[in-house]
Amino acid sequence: MSYRSKRGASGKVTLQDVAKETGVSAITVSRALREPGKVSNALRDQILNAIENMGYVPDLNARALASGTSAFIGVLLPSLSHPALSAVLSGIEARVRGTDYRIQYSNTHYDPEEEVKQLRAFAAQRPAGVIVAGTERLENLNTIVKEAGCPVVQTIDSSLKMDGIAVGIDHKQAAMAATRHMLSQGYRRFGILGCGHDIRVRLRQSGYCEVMQQAGLFDESLIIWQDAPPSIHLGSRMIRRFIESRPDVDGVLCQSDDLALGVIFESQRLGIRVPEDFGICGYNDLDYAVSTEPPLSTVRVPRFDIGYKAADIVITLGQGGLIKERIFNMGFEMVDRQTTRRLKAAASA
Repeated sequence: MSYRSKRGASGKVTLQDVAKETGVSAITVSRALREPGKVSNALRDQILNAIENMGYVPDLNARALASGTSAFIGVLLPSLSHPALSAVLSGIEARVRGTDYRIQYSNTHYDPEEEVKQLRAFAAQRPAGVIVAGTERLENLNTIVKEAGCPVVQTIDSSLKMDGIAVGIDHKQAAMAATRHMLSQGYRRFGILGCGHDIRVRLRQSGYCEVMQQAGLFDESLIIWQDAPPSIHLGSRMIRRFIESRPDVDGVLCQSDDLALGVIFESQRLGIRVPEDFGICGYNDLDYAVSTEPPLSTVRVPRFDIGYKAADIVITLGQGGLIKERIFNMGFEMVDRQTTRRLKAAASA
C-alpha cells in the first residue's frame, strides 16, 4: 500500500490524517503508539508504516515502537521538590541530553500504592528503562523489577539485594560514619532525627543504632521520628520537642540537611551554642550546607554522579551494550565543618 502525504490545515500531519489514511479510528492510532501490545501486529505495522511515510513522528520513534520499546526513560521518585533529589535528576538529564531518549517523571508523593500503579503505567508504554529514585516499601522494588519488562536501575541503596541494577551508596555505612564522627568529637547523648518511610531512612537509623550499641551508649528514647516529608520547618519543630523532653542531650544526627537546617535555626532561637553545647550533623551536603552559620557538618552523597550513572546504564543497555556489574557503589564522604567541632573548639579555648 502506498501512502499520500496528507496534512491538516496547520501544515502538519495530524493523528486524524494517519487514521484516515489507514482506515482506522484516531483512538486506534493513539493506542498503537501508547499501548502497542493492545493492537494486533499486522495493524500496528500498518499504522507505523503510515506514520513513517507521512512524517507524523520522527522515524526513530516509529522504529522504537516497532521493536517493542519506546525511546523514553521512566523515572520513579517520591517528590519533585525535595532538594536531595534535584541533583540526581540533574545528573539523569545531563546524560540524556543530546541523545534521542526523553525522560518521563512520575511523582509518587511518598505513597507506596502509587509506586506500583505508576510503574505499571510506565510498563504499558514499553520504556527503554526505569530509574527508581525512591520507594517506601522494599517489596515494591521487587515488584517493579518483575513487572517493568525493561532494565530497572535503583538509586536507593547499593546494598539492597534485587534482580535489577543498583547505583548509589551504602546508607547504613554512611550513617555509621556520621555517628562515629559525632562520638569522636566528644558527643555522647546525641539522637537521630528522621522522618518518612523511605528505605534509606531505615538504613541510616540502623547504622546509628549499631554504632551506639557498640559504644555502649544506645538509648531508644534518642530516636526521633515523624511520619511526614522532610522539611526545615519539621526539623525545627522536632528538635524543640526533643530538647524539651530530653534537656540532657548534647547533639543530633539529622537524616537530611533540611532537617539539620531547622535544628540550627531552632538552636539559635533557644540560645543553645553550636557546636560547644550541642552538635549537629546533617546528611546529603546540599548546596547551602557550607553557608549555614555555623557551616554544617554532613555526609556528602554524590547525587549528580548517581543520576548520571543510572541514566548511562539505561542508555548503554538500550543501545545494545553490556553491563557486567550489577552494583555500583559511588561512595560517600563525611564532611567535617563547624557544627560538630566541639573538641577542637575546646582545645583552642
